[in-house]
Amino acid sequence: MSIAIITGSNGLVGAEATNFFCDKGFDVFGIDNNLRNFFFGKDGSTIWIKKKLEKRNKKYKHFKIDIRNYVGLEKIFKKYNKNISIIIHCAAQPSHDYGKQYPFLDFHVNATGTLNLLELTKKFCPVAPFIFMSTNKVYGDNPNNLKIIEKKKRWELNNNDPYFKGIDEKFSIDHSIHSFFGVSKSYADLIVQEYGKNIGLKTVSFRAGCITGPNHSGAKLHGFLSFLVKKSLKEKKYTLIGYKGKQVRDNIHSFDLVNCFWEFFKNPKYGEVYNIGGGRFSNCSIIEALDLVEEYSNIKIKRKILKTPRTGDHIWYVTNLKKFKRDYPKWIQKYNTKKIIEELINTSS
Repeated sequence: MSIAIITGSNGLVGAEATNFFCDKGFDVFGIDNNLRNFFFGKDGSTIWIKKKLEKRNKKYKHFKIDIRNYVGLEKIFKKYNKNISIIIHCAAQPSHDYGKQYPFLDFHVNATGTLNLLELTKKFCPVAPFIFMSTNKVYGDNPNNLKIIEKKKRWELNNNDPYFKGIDEKFSIDHSIHSFFGVSKSYADLIVQEYGKNIGLKTVSFRAGCITGPNHSGAKLHGFLSFLVKKSLKEKKYTLIGYKGKQVRDNIHSFDLVNCFWEFFKNPKYGEVYNIGGGRFSNCSIIEALDLVEEYSNIKIKRKILKTPRTGDHIWYVTNLKKFKRDYPKWIQKYNTKKIIEELINTSS
């Protein structure tokens, strides 16, 4: 038996990883208690994904356990110990707004939950690679200090700017506003590194931009492209929050991201960090995303722009993928933003 433990297995990345590793012959143990329904209401519920996974995959076994519950998690790790071949940790409280309103819950889910999983990995299956879904929000709003210029439909950098190709892993996480979510994820990101470099586990933090795909339960407070497409098609209107709607988002499809996991699994490192996202291959402003939805759906979307941006929101963020591509040259990115939006429209209809 070769077991993949996937937390947040009914979320966007977790579901993609579940299908992928089931197809590879793993027994997948999904840990997900649908906390998204509590965070975001009906729009955020992942019950529909759970049903799809169980119907599709005979090798999928679901555990309704909260990652804050150390004792509940320990029962699984203790029982299967050395048969656990990989841990993919995707479960999180993912919303800036929610994290600010409920900082204790936010920290305990994102930070304590991650610490629980690392300790159990160390204790019962220390050889198994540990993959953590971090976020580009660990950099806080530092990207907003770049020399950003305004164009017709987006904020951008000059071609000769040292960060034009994207933000790399050496970018500072200090002296910035992170949002409460960004802080709790920063702790998790750093402790994952520490268990690699200090303890000797095979760990990695993937600092992702916007992740998307057809299995995303997009809600107002989380799930940028999924929510934008769903809202636009249903109501033919959309509210753009701050920065004239020209803020640039870096978009990676969950399929491309899970293939990063596979490459790392085959050749793991210790306490590694990678910025991962669409990069220059796949990014767009909010305005450009709405334009694409109009183009592919043949509908007109009424737009309302609010002046006040979200705290810690990025004006411009594009990932520099150089480090990951150097270490894992076999990884190929398949989905750009146009292909992603077209798929979201087709699966929404």
